Amino acid sequence: MREIRLRFSKTGQAKYISHLDINRAFSRVFSRSQISLHYTEGFNPHPYMSFSLPLSLGVESLCENVDIRVENDLSNEEIRQRMNDSLPSGIRILEVYEDFMDAGEIMYSDYVYKLEFADNKEALTRLKNVLDSDEILALKKAKKGKRRIMKETNIKDFIVSYALSVRGEQVVLNCRLLAGQDKNLNPSLLFDTLIRLIELDYEWKEIARIRLLTSDLKDYR
Repeated sequence: MREIRLRFSKTGQAKYISHLDINRAFSRVFSRSQISLHYTEGFNPHPYMSFSLPLSLGVESLCENVDIRVENDLSNEEIRQRMNDSLPSGIRILEVYEDFMDAGEIMYSDYVYKLEFADNKEALTRLKNVLDSDEILALKKAKKGKRRIMKETNIKDFIVSYALSVRGEQVVLNCRLLAGQDKNLNPSLLFDTLIRLIELDYEWKEIARIRLLTSDLKDYR
């Protein structure tokens, strides 16, 4: 038995596949591809799979990771090819490798937001004003007794850096967010907060995670 990491992308319509369904899809593909996995012990055994920092629904990614333990003697390249022959459209295995980092080493994540507004220049100005402010209040679901309420939370300190520009017909926001085990900003929450605060309707959006980084800004692998 050996433990390996599969780095994969999730783009296009695949961004609407939930994490639970991704897990199920991989389980089926391993079986279909005749890749023998190590199973957990206990009353309800299941294939060992460990995902690094799963994304919320609707966000694309070029740097998803899942760790598995394989029982059969297949090369890493053969595993990649077999998986890609069976995975649904939009999910592709980019790399298969050993000697990888622990998920606890993830500290930052880089995202790119591509947006369109009726007036992109006005949107750019308003976005910059919000992102430059001392406080950015997001609305998060919380409980008060038995009631569910919306609680204001300042997410300013979760945004490490950002860059804004207008490219063609799009407003492009590149940002680095905290993504560690203790502090982690959901990219969809940031988007919802920005749209609410700039008080402009968007016509189109695309959000993608492009990198995961360690505390010393090395690529998480």
